[in-house]
Amino acid sequence: MKRSEINEIIRESDKFIRSFGYILPPFSYLSPDELTTYVADGGAGVYDNRLGWDITDYGQGNFKDLGLFLFTTRNGSDANVAKGMGMLYAEKIMISREKQLSPMHRHNKKTEDIINRGGGTLVLELFSAQDDGSIDYESDVHVYTDARKRVLKAGSHLALSPGECVTLEVNHWHAFWGEGGDVLIGEVSNVNDDLTDNIFREPIGRFSNIDENEDPLHLLVSDYDKWLK
Repeated sequence: MKRSEINEIIRESDKFIRSFGYILPPFSYLSPDELTTYVADGGAGVYDNRLGWDITDYGQGNFKDLGLFLFTTRNGSDANVAKGMGMLYAEKIMISREKQLSPMHRHNKKTEDIINRGGGTLVLELFSAQDDGSIDYESDVHVYTDARKRVLKAGSHLALSPGECVTLEVNHWHAFWGEGGDVLIGEVSNVNDDLTDNIFREPIGRFSNIDENEDPLHLLVSDYDKWLK
């Protein structure tokens, strides 16, 4: 992706998020130099826990059809998990554009509530995992939507209207996209690790390759090791 495209997606996404009355944290709007100072002056949690902007085309160069906007607002650490105390949770706000696919994947550690916060309909394609973690294309999927247990056929499309939620556990393979308009998505989960805990069906990347054709408006979490380390 070109940096100019990423900058424009940030501007458009911020407007979309604000249209629902959701305001991102103050550090969201710092310039790269300002964020560097912020992290050095007591804000290391932004770097350590990968809080911030995240725009991906999964390394495929086709964000319109295959991509996702994410912003991690809070996240715990593996150290907290090891102690069993402290911040053991994470929260994201995401945007799935109409017909924009977030490809089939699962997680080894993360259980997550995916919530339609507004806009169009959020559609998820669901499969169970076999004992070895691979996709089970035959067995029913047992899943909770708004605390109600559901049994769905393998490969079913689950449609979530604004306000509705699905709980996805480590044995749930899932892909999703928006229908009838762009969708604002909330995610609440246990500690999130996007570096190692995304298992994709196809051999694709989690982060984008960036053509630096202009300066970054704000840093992405994938920029942090270069800018903030």
